[in-house]
Parts: sequence; C-alpha cells; structure tokens
Amino acid sequence: MEHEVVVTRKGQTTIPAELRRKYNIVEGTRMVVMDTEQGILFKPARNTLGLAGSGSKRATPKEMKRLLDRLRKEDL
Repeated sequence: MEHEVVVTRKGQTTIPAELRRKYNIVEGTRMVVMDTEQGILFKPARNTLGLAGSGSKRATPKEMKRLLDRLRKEDL
C-alpha cells in the first residue's frame, strides 16, 4: 500500500486516515522517527499499556519498573 502526502513549510505532513485507523494513531500519539536504509520510518512509540508483559524474558522486574516509571513520566 502506497500513499503520497505533502510536507508543509514547517516540515509537517498528514498520516492518511486509513493508516491512522490501522495503527490506532490518534491525537496525542507519540511517534518514533527512524532513518532506515529504505528511507524515513514513522511508527507509534511504545507506551506503558503496550509494554504489559512484553519484557518478562528480557529484563528483571526491577529494570522493568524503572523503565515503566520513566515512560509514565513521559506520558504526563
């Protein structure tokens, strides 16, 4: 699926509605912008809800708490 968008003078663009619905991107959604081999990649940033149970094999409970505390501060 390919969409063409326009970049404004301020460097802003609009994510097509179909993709916003598909990826649950709503007003206030934080996005990660990455420079990749194929070009620029925009993807929704992880939030505290999206992290539930995601790191049980990669981090200790103490490390996860520290990460969640930091993300909660960012969400405010």
